[in-house]
Parts: sequence; structure tokens; C-alpha cells
Amino acid sequence: MGPGSGKSVRAAEGFALGRQETIEFYDCDPAKLTDAALMEKVFIDAAKQSGATVIDSNFHQFVPQGVSGVVVISESHFAVHAWPEHEYAAVDLFTCGDGVDFDKAIAVIAQGISSKHHVVSSLVNRGIVGNNGIERMVPVVEQQNCRSFQLSWKSRCEETNAQGISCAMDICSCKDLDFTSQSAVAQFISKFLQESGLTASGELTLAPAGERWFSFVQLLDTGTLSGAADPEKRTVYLDLFVKGFADPRKVAETAVTLLGGAYYRMQPQVRI
Repeated sequence: MGPGSGKSVRAAEGFALGRQETIEFYDCDPAKLTDAALMEKVFIDAAKQSGATVIDSNFHQFVPQGVSGVVVISESHFAVHAWPEHEYAAVDLFTCGDGVDFDKAIAVIAQGISSKHHVVSSLVNRGIVGNNGIERMVPVVEQQNCRSFQLSWKSRCEETNAQGISCAMDICSCKDLDFTSQSAVAQFISKFLQESGLTASGELTLAPAGERWFSFVQLLDTGTLSGAADPEKRTVYLDLFVKGFADPRKVAETAVTLLGGAYYRMQPQVRI
């Protein structure tokens, strides 16, 4: 069924980039719903107590009344819009990690705005990742099965008893690599392995692949790292396989930082 059909589309159980929960808070203290400073404190406390890492916050007090605000967390955001005249607040919690306790956040918010009754109106998996990347489908609105979608690659590997994990990474528009120097490429690979907590096993094989780029293969004590460096596109292509686990996002972030890349693309895959 497509959008507007009135029915949700259920994806195969697997991995999601994020989870979003919307909550309706009723019978709140209207005085608290008109106080932007108090609301900001409540939501920052809720984020911290739920295990989230607070980055920033911005709350606005409307005239004559009403508050909207957002707490930006490293895992995504907590947001609210309040109608004091109806003693009601609409709240949106979004996380891209499985370390944020939504139930704890809801309890702190309910107490902070003196809500006598609240309802979880939706629980949605966002950005369903399949073998070919992001699935183009209506986000999955679920109840009991929502938790079956993992939000970290580590928990996904544990849930599937995976033997290892692989990840294809494109590090694009790299400004901090001398693509004309084999030694510079070799130094990057050595530093990348060190900062990623990976250990080389044997010598690095590094050779020109035609006139335009270098190709390389490095055996690891738990897998392999291979790829190529394309000077024309200033892009480094990495293919990593690790028996056991290495966090693909952290590995890609290490590479893009070392190379001064503008951005990275990645496609992880648990290996059964």
C-alpha cells in the first residue's frame, strides 16, 4: 500500500537509522506551558536523564501564550509545542541510538509539566536500511514489533549472531591527502588502522591501478581492508571486513576526519 492508502507498510525486521515517538500530554499545568524557560529546563532534564547527550536548545515563548522548543541531542532531538489554553502539549522524541530511554524521558516530562494523562500516539522506525541502502517506503508505524528494529550496528550483529561486519565507504572531496604520493596513502592507511583500533597483519600491498589512481590491500588480524584512491575525484574508496565487530559509523568518521573529506557515504552489512 502506498501513502494515503490508510494502511502502514511493514518492513522486514532489521535495521533503522532512527526511532521516533510522539506523545500527547493532557491535563497539564497551563502556567508551566506558558513558561519557556521552565519548559526548556524540563526538556533538557528529560534528555539528560534518558541518557541522551545535550548539544543545544532553543525555546520560544509566543504572545499572548504558548511555547515551542527543541533540544538538540547528539542522538537527534526532543521537541515540543504547547497549547496552554487546552492544557495540552505535543511532544516528539527522536533518537538514532539505542542508548536513549524514551520511557524515562516521558516520565520526566510528565512530572515537569504536571500532566495528569499522556498517550503515546505513534512509534515509528525511520530510515529502514536494507541490503541495497535506504528502503523507499512509508515509515513503519508499529507497536510491539518496533523494538525488533536495531538502532546500532553492534546490537544488530549481536541479535543476528553475525560472524562479522563489512562496510563499503566513499570518502569524498578529500583535501588532506597527497594523491600523487604512495607514501602519503600508506601513511593514511596506517593512521586509519591505528585510530580505528584495527591491527595490520603483514605488509601493505599498494600499487597504481592504471594511470589515475592507487589500489591497496591490507590484511588485518581479524579481516581485510582494501580500496582505491582516485586523485581526479579526490575520493578514497574503502572496503572493510572485520570478523567480530567494528562500528562502521565510527570507522567512516575516522576516515573522513583524517582525510579532511567533505562527507562520506557508507553501506554496512552484517555477515552471517
